[in-house]
Amino acid sequence: MIMDRIALLLTIVGALNWGSIGLFQFDIVARIFGGQDALVSRVIYTLVALGGIWCISLLFRARERFSSQDE
Repeated sequence: MIMDRIALLLTIVGALNWGSIGLFQFDIVARIFGGQDALVSRVIYTLVALGGIWCISLLFRARERFSSQDE
């Protein structure tokens, strides 16, 4: 499903950004788009959060597939 791939891509972007913040104290998104308070940065942060929330559903869908195969 395309939404799953988009959500996964956004989650990877967020993970890489958080990794750079944790390791190097460098916010890639803020640097590229003009700071943490810039509208574009805030939109990206929000999209990453929504992608992460969507990825939660992937955990439960995977369990449902395995459960239905066992029966």
